[in-house]
Amino acid sequence: MNSKRGVFLSAILLVQLLAGCTAVLDSTTDPRAALIATPNEIQLGEEVTFDARASDAIEGVITEFAWDFGDGTQATTIAGFTSHQFLRSGQFNVKLTVTNDGGGSDSTTVLVRVNGAPQINLSIPDVVRSGDIAMLDASQTVDPEGSPMKFMWDLNFLEDSNGDGDTRNDIDSTEEIVYLPTETSGTILGSLTVDDGEGGVASQPFTIEVQTRKFKVSWIKEALEWNYDDYLAQGETWSDNMTPGEGVRIMAYEALLELDQDLVFPPDNFTLSLKVTEDAYKRSAQTSAGNITRNETTMAELEDSELNPTPEDGIYDSDSAEELLGSLLSEPGARFGQGEWVWTIVAQNADPDSVIPGTPDPDGGNDYTLRIVITVLTPVLTEVAYD
Repeated sequence: MNSKRGVFLSAILLVQLLAGCTAVLDSTTDPRAALIATPNEIQLGEEVTFDARASDAIEGVITEFAWDFGDGTQATTIAGFTSHQFLRSGQFNVKLTVTNDGGGSDSTTVLVRVNGAPQINLSIPDVVRSGDIAMLDASQTVDPEGSPMKFMWDLNFLEDSNGDGDTRNDIDSTEEIVYLPTETSGTILGSLTVDDGEGGVASQPFTIEVQTRKFKVSWIKEALEWNYDDYLAQGETWSDNMTPGEGVRIMAYEALLELDQDLVFPPDNFTLSLKVTEDAYKRSAQTSAGNITRNETTMAELEDSELNPTPEDGIYDSDSAEELLGSLLSEPGARFGQGEWVWTIVAQNADPDSVIPGTPDPDGGNDYTLRIVITVLTPVLTEVAYD
């Protein structure tokens, strides 16, 4: 009986001893994790440095640093120092877990805010012709965080609108939509910069190819006419100025001066003259008597033709109708008569004179008519649509 009781007591003692040993084996000491992110507010694409070197193993040493950057990326290092580049905007809880050689572990987190730059959405016309007003529309631009945005347009890299010597930093407009007038064909280079006010800046260059316009040119023949009816006494002069070449190409002219028919011969002697100063052109003619039996008057005539080459109708490219007209009318060798024309009539003599000295002159002057006809070609422009 005593023997059995001793065995039972020994068994109980053994179980207690084994339980105590297991408790000793299961006892571990956890480390303490510490984490600093520098900086913890960044722009998209920048790197953050993570420093966990202040973590404490408590007992033993830290054998592993496990990083979860919150953007789906993880890493494990044996040193408590690493860096990471964030390729998405947003807020990320970065988690660090440290493990010591006793198998203990501890975790901590730090918040990193990644600011996304504005996402520019710029619309420009596919076709712009000289003289058009091009609409540049950036109103669909968005900021990932919804921050208010500032728009800064440099509308022409060839112009230094702020005068600082740099043609690519001008701010020509701050609107979301810009209406850009064009005057000549060519290439316009510029850029749009958008700032979200929190360090996020995006820029986008743009190119606008300004094309010429197309015109059909037809030359219309016209006759410009002037008529004068007046009286000149002997020794008097009449003169008038005109500019018939404005907006046209002069081809020919004819002028006819007629005197009222005297009943007594000899006929009066008048001179008709034309001077186009810019072209150093001078012409004159004296009156001559007509055939009385055919009831012809005393007259003088001036005329000239083929003053300029005859142009051809056609299709032309130009920045504007005004520029094309200027080019057509100022074509070298085809500019005769565009300046001032001066017409002059001089009444040299009115016959017959008095044959008795001191008596009244029976013919002190004469009525006249002057008809001037100038033939011109007028260019008529019609804009042609492009295919």
